[in-house]
Amino acid sequence: MMRKTELLIPAGSLDVLKTAVIYGADAVYLGGEAFGLRAKAKNFTNEEIREGIAFAHERGVKVYITANILAHNEDLAGVEAYFEELKEIRPDALIISDPGVFAIARRVIPDMEIHISTQANNTNYGTYLFWHQLGAKRVVSARELSLKEIKEIRQQIPEDMEIESFIHGAMCISYSGRCLLSNFLVGRDANQGACTHPCRWKYSIVEETRPGEYMPVFENERGTYIFNSKDLCMIEHIPEMIDAGIDSFKIEGRMKTALYVATVARTYRKAIDDYQKDPALYQANLDWYREEIGKCTYREFTTGFYFGKPDSTTQIYDNNTYVKNYTYLGTVEEVREDGCCRIEQKNKFSVGEEIEIMKPDGRNVTAVVKAITNEDGETQESAPHPKQVLYVDLGTELQVYDILRRKEA
Repeated sequence: MMRKTELLIPAGSLDVLKTAVIYGADAVYLGGEAFGLRAKAKNFTNEEIREGIAFAHERGVKVYITANILAHNEDLAGVEAYFEELKEIRPDALIISDPGVFAIARRVIPDMEIHISTQANNTNYGTYLFWHQLGAKRVVSARELSLKEIKEIRQQIPEDMEIESFIHGAMCISYSGRCLLSNFLVGRDANQGACTHPCRWKYSIVEETRPGEYMPVFENERGTYIFNSKDLCMIEHIPEMIDAGIDSFKIEGRMKTALYVATVARTYRKAIDDYQKDPALYQANLDWYREEIGKCTYREFTTGFYFGKPDSTTQIYDNNTYVKNYTYLGTVEEVREDGCCRIEQKNKFSVGEEIEIMKPDGRNVTAVVKAITNEDGETQESAPHPKQVLYVDLGTELQVYDILRRKEA
């Protein structure tokens, strides 16, 4: 019997949480203002968490809170106080990696569901059983596991214990994301949420007696990015992920835009639903999935460790830039009686341009920008100012949460 499959989507802000919910998430995960591993993300105040939970729960979607730092002594009192606050806010689960933080959660919120973060290096069924005996409901598999290994874990753990695994997003060069590079190079600890992503930097070798003479690590006229991995994408392997016994498919990206979140959520939602309805339908729609998933920013794609150890083809040695086929223009916040939509502009666009309206139901509608006006009713030929509130006439029917995007040449 096929296990129920959860699609778990990241949210870096309240607006993005709402987008994730509308575009197909079964659950979202987010960070509060402390103790998560994305210190540079906008993150959520407690009031925003409450609003996000209410919005999600009204639509049958769960909300998980990250508290997955590797804690130091000075963190523990703050963790306890934070969990006292979360006891009143009532998310659906906490995501934790540190045993000390886990123990505090069990004591302060004993009835709260706890998921063990990938940061805890969960590479074998013995580790899963260890956490299950302590009261964890779910364990997030290490990215270094193959589907064969995950399937064996599934066979060795209790039926009611859940496996969560990454299905899409950025890969980390360090084992289960536990990295010292950022701390060593700039004093910002990745394991405390302050990673500067040095795996994306360009490196050369300098011989100590020849300062200033940079030698490439890899022979290539454009230099080398020796740690720069391609992004994980398993959209073509939903059947294998389900067959391995994975309960929750996790998308990486709490620093990403609403366009990214909507694109991956909508595409994976349709792929999962199609496969569970009829495997033949899933196979027939593979080209659509590939096309749609390529419309968000990415660093080329790989299947990571799922089908064996990565090799040189899973790295990008000559640059650290994203592939960007579409530009995010804004999300429809309101539709007036005259059909014009209100957006907060994210990137420049102009009257007369052809754009695409991305809808939660899977449709993409092409439209031409007929008019742009500002909040004072003044017409504009273009929208050059980021975050400017605008009213846009696209000459077609629109709904709140439709996303406007432009195809790049």
